[in-house]
Amino acid sequence: MNRIKQALARFMAGRYGTDKLNMWILGAGVAVCLVSVFINFPPVNLGLTTVSYILMIWAIFRTFSRNTYKRYRENRRFLMLLDRIKDRQHRYFDCPKCRQPVRVPRGKGKIMITCPKCREKFQKKT
Repeated sequence: MNRIKQALARFMAGRYGTDKLNMWILGAGVAVCLVSVFINFPPVNLGLTTVSYILMIWAIFRTFSRNTYKRYRENRRFLMLLDRIKDRQHRYFDCPKCRQPVRVPRGKGKIMITCPKCREKFQKKT
């Protein structure tokens, strides 16, 4: 048993492994697969099964990838998107000049927003 653990550790050395985005992709693949089981219309069933396999293969590819920096960036962007969705007290706007995301409180009406990066001022309704 110890030899198997060592062989697996050597194989995974330098590879990315799993993260939150991988778990979401894999969960989505399993969910789509379960939905396809209950669909009796063959073209839709085939399409859903194909999508589920693609999602699961994508998760496996990300796990075994050696490009760790790129996988880290993908996961970081996903986590930022997840935080935006969960944040109900703030609105997010992109600066029209530099595209920097700016967070402002909700329910303040029309306000002037100053970009912290380029100091561009723009008006938005929150």
